[in-house]
Amino acid sequence: VQLQASGGGLVQAGDSLRLSCTASGDTFRTYTVTWFRQSPGKEREFVAALRRYNSNPYYADSVKGRFTISRDNAKNTVYLQMNSLKPEDTAVYECALSSGVILSALRDPSAYAYWGQGTLVTVSS
Repeated sequence: VQLQASGGGLVQAGDSLRLSCTASGDTFRTYTVTWFRQSPGKEREFVAALRRYNSNPYYADSVKGRFTISRDNAKNTVYLQMNSLKPEDTAVYECALSSGVILSALRDPSAYAYWGQGTLVTVSS
């Protein structure tokens, strides 16, 4: 499975961005799809996830109420709508997919088999 992420850019605090991540193959609907992010000098951080078959989304507390994860299985694409962006949201955002991710491992990067190349989001104050 290959993943292509896009949509990053330079924005001001309070602005919005929508990230996209498109996967190859024909089993996208069976995967848990997740966004992580990593800032310089920090560990990779869980942002949001959707388990397979469009179940309830999961969010990091830091983005809850501002970010929305969604998926379009017909397009093999997962989205991350980011509103009310803050300077602390600045990071490289990566999409990740895997099958068979149990709930307790949802926020663990090592649980994911496939990763996109990352897209940089920079939020200026």
